[in-house]
Amino acid sequence: MRLLAFLLTLLVPAMAWAEEPATNAPALWGSPTVDNGACCKTLGEVRGNIDRLDREIVRLMAERGRYVHEAARFKANPAQVEAPERAEAVVKKAMALADADGLSPKVAEAAYRAMVRAFIDYEQGIFAAAASRGDAPWRNS
Repeated sequence: MRLLAFLLTLLVPAMAWAEEPATNAPALWGSPTVDNGACCKTLGEVRGNIDRLDREIVRLMAERGRYVHEAARFKANPAQVEAPERAEAVVKKAMALADADGLSPKVAEAAYRAMVRAFIDYEQGIFAAAASRGDAPWRNS
């Protein structure tokens, strides 16, 4: 019984911290840092800006995907899709750009490693689809 009481004293405050903050209330601490302090007065405003940026990020990723699709045409076979040196160069470049733009290089690294892996898988799928259509010139070599 004492153990249960002890656990409850630990869990109840932790559960209170987990509730979703109000989106229309002012910030609880710190000073605004975006747009020279002009943004943001509420969490709703922050989330609205994040949503706008997410739409732009997805649009840019879709454009990147079209170029990845195009890149497959220049590769002699599916083995050329896995290019560890190229992938590492892309990640390192993203980290340097992030650092210069004020983004944590660790965030850029994690995002780019995941994105590069996903696009490699996507490009492998392009080769697999070509092979299933009988459009696989690399198999005739």
